[in-house]
Amino acid sequence: MKSIAVDMDQVLADFLGKASKACEERFNISISKEEFDVAKLEAQHPELVKKFFLMINEPDFFRDFELLDPDAVPVLKELSEHYEIYIATAAMDVPGCFSAKYEWLLEHFPFLNPEHFIFCGDKKVVKADFLIDDNVRQLHSFTGEGILYAQPYNEHCSDFKKVRNWQEIRNIFLPVKESLK
Repeated sequence: MKSIAVDMDQVLADFLGKASKACEERFNISISKEEFDVAKLEAQHPELVKKFFLMINEPDFFRDFELLDPDAVPVLKELSEHYEIYIATAAMDVPGCFSAKYEWLLEHFPFLNPEHFIFCGDKKVVKADFLIDDNVRQLHSFTGEGILYAQPYNEHCSDFKKVRNWQEIRNIFLPVKESLK
């Protein structure tokens, strides 16, 4: 059976939506979800970078993320009937997030095997046939076939097949079959 590894943040979970709201609430900085970029935050507000990383390392910061695309749940459920599904999240970047990410995944994807949740740094250690990720650097180090989940910060990358939502992912892995007439 072929395997698909799926990134969590900005593929399943809306990290930027939560980060944008949290920056406004805690630091009185208004940055839209679409414009939010950690590098921009570092350049425009260097005095807040340390506070931002402390905030996202709080044990429950990742716990209440919204789903990035509600179709992720039914599509992953359907894919899990035909592929081995792994969740591969670069949690080493934010070590305080492990429990919250684990609980979030159990809540939203109870049909997935928790033994297939991979908390890592560099995803070159992930052994799967496919990786769906928004991070170009992770896709470049991955040894299988990378699929780029489109985000404003990766729009200029053309190195990988690109998807914009979970229905497009479904269409790649479970193509529509012509009905018999």
